Amino acid sequence: QVQVVESGGGSVQAGGSLKLSCTPSGRTWTIFGMGWFRQAPGKEREFVAALQWSGDNTYYTESVKGRFTISRDNAENTMLLQMNSLKPDDTAVYYCAAARTDSAGLLRSSWFYDYWGQGAQVTVSS
Repeated sequence: QVQVVESGGGSVQAGGSLKLSCTPSGRTWTIFGMGWFRQAPGKEREFVAALQWSGDNTYYTESVKGRFTISRDNAENTMLLQMNSLKPDDTAVYYCAAARTDSAGLLRSSWFYDYWGQGAQVTVSS
């Protein structure tokens, strides 16, 4: 089993920045990829960004490219999501997730992930 715990988030004005962190624990050697998803009120959960846990490949949804950066802090064994130039449309609960199966092509799909965090609120005001 793997557990993932998010931290960070909060409230910011449009144009501001926030950082989210996600720390896996347990059988972390079984992790293939980790990702961020978000869900706004009344909307479906959507993919934001993902990375291969042992590698350099990263993936983003089009709406956050150039503004968000996903990375892994190897020293802290933590996944980070740096969010810059935030917009009101970025307001959502952000979820961290971990996947075991070795299939990079599926990292954009929420159903592919095995373990989920509790979510972190991000609110961007105009």
